[in-house]
Amino acid sequence: MRRERLIPLIVATGLFMENTDSTVLSTALPAIATDLSQDPIALKLALTSYLVALAIFIPISGWMADRFGAKTVFRAALGVFMAGSLACAASGSLLGFVLARFFQGMGGAMMVPVGRLVLLRSVPRAEMVSAMAWLTVPALIGPVLGPPLGGFITTYFDWRWIFLINLPIGVLGILLTTRFIPNVREPERPPLDLMGFLLSGLGLASFMLGVSTGGRHLIPAEASLAAVLAGAVLLAGYGVHARRAAAPLIDLRLLALPSFRSGLIGGILFRVGVGAIPFLLPLMLQIGFGLSPVQSGLLTFASAAGALVMKTAAARILRAFGFRAVLTWNALLASAFIAANGLFTPATPAWLILLVLLVGGCVRSLEFTSLNVIVYADVPTPRISAATSLVSVTQQLSIGAGIAVGAFVLETVSHGRAGPDLVPADFAWGFFVVGAISASSAFLFARLHPDAGAEMAGRATIAAKPTGSSA
Repeated sequence: MRRERLIPLIVATGLFMENTDSTVLSTALPAIATDLSQDPIALKLALTSYLVALAIFIPISGWMADRFGAKTVFRAALGVFMAGSLACAASGSLLGFVLARFFQGMGGAMMVPVGRLVLLRSVPRAEMVSAMAWLTVPALIGPVLGPPLGGFITTYFDWRWIFLINLPIGVLGILLTTRFIPNVREPERPPLDLMGFLLSGLGLASFMLGVSTGGRHLIPAEASLAAVLAGAVLLAGYGVHARRAAAPLIDLRLLALPSFRSGLIGGILFRVGVGAIPFLLPLMLQIGFGLSPVQSGLLTFASAAGALVMKTAAARILRAFGFRAVLTWNALLASAFIAANGLFTPATPAWLILLVLLVGGCVRSLEFTSLNVIVYADVPTPRISAATSLVSVTQQLSIGAGIAVGAFVLETVSHGRAGPDLVPADFAWGFFVVGAISASSAFLFARLHPDAGAEMAGRATIAAKPTGSSA
């Protein structure tokens, strides 16, 4: 197999493991809540604690890869993720489960961005869209298998087994990485920005902790608010530090690049909307509609199946229409399908739910593929490590914010009526709100230059034609 295809497939073992884990976990949330004697909404902490770990450790992933080699770091990250999976399986309380997920996130913080860094440094720019598609195809198999597998395990066995399926996948990834992945690194690297790591890590962790614990779970509301304020102050301090540091850990100067700025900020808004789906949808189907985990999983896998189908066509669509048009109009379409989830009722036919989720998965996949490429269109090769860290941090923060927003809307609506139990109508407002947030990203994508990312989309010749030439 050609190298530009083999490397993405190997790197995708990490994405496969992480995505399988997250989708299996989403399907099992109601059962885990029952076993741990917790409110189902409290299980948002199991999702966001993982993201808090990512927020702390992703910023140093690029430096670690440059210092020790991408292969070394990627291989170690797979091992840490596997150890965290074992800790999750052994958890017996909400606090223990949250801490185990945090430890698992330490491995994921290095595993995913360093894997992407291997790809960016090993594949020619002209073949990047195709390589990204190859990278995400195996990773998307996990979300396709995850919901029905999680539902089957949760219904007929014990939810703890959902974390043990990571072990053989991780072992395979370590063996393939050792054999085939080059230990790429930058020949010259700046010293670690320790002050930047402390400010950004503590700031991001505190902010995410405060946002994710808002409500009536784990810590008082006052403590959540204090964590948000402390995080904001620390992040503001990092902004001051980054302007003065010669080699800041998170290089905010990359925002001066137009395609990077629009892709990054627009991607944040889009992912805030999308991030709530794995939290809201399984809860709605199981708690609101009364479906079993198996029945829920056999519906929610359709989104990932649609995403898998779209990956084969993403490169051709981008080549035909360009990044600006695809990102702008597709963001509106994908957001409409997110909001459409709120129109489901217990009487909605299963085939219609499957169809909406399938098509919605297709259009979201196209948006993600486009976003994952456009942000690197103008980034010089020596700054790819810094760009990867910043992109990865904002991706995880926006997904975590999506979970927090979805949970906040769900709690607010449920508290506004009589009765402690969640009902189907409670979930509709959550989908409508996050869908609107996703749609707002289109305004930023519309500001991209018409030829943004032309080389990566295979449209360099078209972009180079004089004004007035036929395309």
